[in-house]
Amino acid sequence: MAGRAAPAPGALLCALLWAAAAATGGSPGNNPAPGAFGHVYRGAVNISAERVYAFAYRSEPGQVDAVRVYVNSSSENLQYPVLFVVRQQKGVLSWQVPLIFRGLYQRTYNYQEVSRTLCPTEPTPETRPSDQIIFVDVASMAPFNIAYELLVTRLENFQLETNKAFNFTASPSQPQYFLYRFPQDVDSVIINVVSDTAYPCSVVSVQDIVCPVYDLDHNVEFNGVYQSMTKQAAITVQRKDFPGEQFFVVFVIKPEDYACGGSVPSSIHGNVNRTWNLQRTKNLQVTIVPSIKKSVYVQAMFFSFLSFLSFYLGSVIVAFVHYISTDMKVTVPPVSVSIAGSGMMTSSHPISASTPEGSSYGAIDESSCSGGRQLSSPERRPPAGSDTDSSVEEESDFDTMPEIESDKNIIRTKVFLYLSDLSRKDRRIVSKKYKIYFWNIITIAVFYALPVIQLVITYQTVVNVTGNQDICYYNFLCAHPLGVLSAFNNILSNVGHMMLGFLFLLIVLRRDILHRRAMEMKDIYTLDYGIPKHFGLFYAMGIALMMEGVLSACYHVCPNYSNFQFDTSFMYMIAGLCMLKLYQTRHPDINASAYSAYASFAVVISLAVLGVVFGKNDMWFWVIFSMIHVLASLALSTQIYYMGRFKIGECYVGMFRRAVMVLYTDCIQQCSRPMYMDRMVLLIVGNLVNWSFAIFGLVYRPRDFASYILGIFICNLLLYLAFYIIMKLRSSEKLLPIPMFCIVATAVVWAAALYFFFQTLSSWEETPAESREKNRPCILLGFFDDHDVWHFLSAAALFFSFLVLLTLDDDLDTVRRDKIPVF
Repeated sequence: MAGRAAPAPGALLCALLWAAAAATGGSPGNNPAPGAFGHVYRGAVNISAERVYAFAYRSEPGQVDAVRVYVNSSSENLQYPVLFVVRQQKGVLSWQVPLIFRGLYQRTYNYQEVSRTLCPTEPTPETRPSDQIIFVDVASMAPFNIAYELLVTRLENFQLETNKAFNFTASPSQPQYFLYRFPQDVDSVIINVVSDTAYPCSVVSVQDIVCPVYDLDHNVEFNGVYQSMTKQAAITVQRKDFPGEQFFVVFVIKPEDYACGGSVPSSIHGNVNRTWNLQRTKNLQVTIVPSIKKSVYVQAMFFSFLSFLSFYLGSVIVAFVHYISTDMKVTVPPVSVSIAGSGMMTSSHPISASTPEGSSYGAIDESSCSGGRQLSSPERRPPAGSDTDSSVEEESDFDTMPEIESDKNIIRTKVFLYLSDLSRKDRRIVSKKYKIYFWNIITIAVFYALPVIQLVITYQTVVNVTGNQDICYYNFLCAHPLGVLSAFNNILSNVGHMMLGFLFLLIVLRRDILHRRAMEMKDIYTLDYGIPKHFGLFYAMGIALMMEGVLSACYHVCPNYSNFQFDTSFMYMIAGLCMLKLYQTRHPDINASAYSAYASFAVVISLAVLGVVFGKNDMWFWVIFSMIHVLASLALSTQIYYMGRFKIGECYVGMFRRAVMVLYTDCIQQCSRPMYMDRMVLLIVGNLVNWSFAIFGLVYRPRDFASYILGIFICNLLLYLAFYIIMKLRSSEKLLPIPMFCIVATAVVWAAALYFFFQTLSSWEETPAESREKNRPCILLGFFDDHDVWHFLSAAALFFSFLVLLTLDDDLDTVRRDKIPVF
């Protein structure tokens, strides 16, 4: 049988030649000429003469045969190109020489050398070899002869192997593609492509086994999944996406580099035709390695949840130890019992109209701002811990007692303030005021998160449908898909924010319940000792931490320039709420209302959006923003320094008049020592920091505007926290073991987290191809990368930071409020 089948290719070729000759009337010039693989054919064609070559070969059972056609023509005449048509059993492929590519602004680039890989024949289930034939037609409409060269070869290394690197060369007119088949025990692979040179810009595409293969610059994006590339590219491919369990890996070199961040060379500017030939050749190396197995997904999920469940276990242990220790040493002095029974305690430092050393120093009449209210005695306030009429709770969320409004004019001008001076309002009304923070942030979270989730789902759908992996800036060397998600590991790593945020809510709830029980028992240490307990801001901080995890996960569904603000919006809120909480600790009655605070956050987020749109190169935006930044810093400084409160009053003109008056009196008129030296030092340093940020923004105009604003918030928070701790120690207050442990843990974990944060794995400030140069493999469990570790550590660091604020003043629980200084 084998001997009788051997002459079949020759007989078939003769029959085809006879049929072609009969169809052309026997014209010898059009008869197919038998062709041999690996032989260079030279000739000339014109309008009346064309050439047809026939190449026959035998395909073995189960073998995929690929053929590559190389053509060349010295003619640069675009009016009369040489046309090449390749006919196969199931398809036709054609192109012209010179081959024309179009670039930016309709520039054209012409190539005289072209080589294409023909769509390979599918392996047949037959047990015997099959005969194949290919016709190559060469023609031109030119009235004169045009020379050409033709070379047809069979590819020996067409099929890529697992874990084996393969090197090759490609150019815009000579693209390459190869076949890969999934091994039996592999469900997912990663295609790693590297090059020693960044340019020329190239495209890596994964396409199904369908003819024709889209392997030119203008059509490579029509099918499959693709990435632009400079020095590195990586595409994860799953077996389930290819029913045939095989695919093509296509490599295309672009005629220009602008898509990869490069610029058009100055020598080719202008809308003229250019011939580059092989000047844009790129050496590439491709390696296909198996991806992780399903068991690694399970291990990673167990690791993520168990790691943060350990925080729950630790909190339970600490709470149990605290309960045992307090239960063993419950001793109540007799005097405390009698006072607790009456629920009354008089302050040893009552506020009086006469304050030391020029208490009215720098004061300006505020009758226009306060509505002409007259001073009244502060002793008319309800006793501490006494029950107020139920109608009070049904009124406004804010205290409207005229005594408090008038007392502010006295309290603000005292040189030395104590906590009893600023905790005079009814406890229930103040607590209700701070609970507005909690309910408002839940409302904000729902209305903010739902559109964000819908948008990122749309982003992911677009990526999956179009196959354009340049839309999202993943770390492609460690992007593990799950379902429709392209990088499940970046989403899973945010579970810590949600779990620790919920744990913080439970810790605050426990403290809140214990505090309420103590209030119901008329405990004297709860009524008139320590920092007044208001938990509304703590609840808001817990929700903000959980929402940071949700929105960070949403951002990492498809990270890019336009949705980075999702990852930072609640970071602004967290920083702002922490500063408000620090201020509220010693100023419980005069802190900002929830409405004004969230309105300020809305302004900040609006500026962040404007910065994303206009902050790239528009100088006018940076000038306006820097002016707003500096003026806001000055306005807030005058409020904190002179009024001793965070709330923005009604009279902005009066506020600036005070600033001018203090500056004139202190520095010009008598050059005296500032009345509030500690506050003055804080505000001077704070203004220097903020002005430095403003100058930096004007000079460098960073593209990452959202991170720039976040840096402002974080620096101000750290500055205020450091000031608070220093002043606390200066006031002979101490740090208990738990807050000390939390401070140390916060510093250590933040240092480790920032180390991983600055390990840049991608950057949407650059092109997708340039960003992929920064991609790195996984470092934890073969599943998480450096940024995932940042997510884990930053969640823990924020949790410890919140615990610092929650426990920092626990040492004052047995100190009378008229002994606790305000700073």
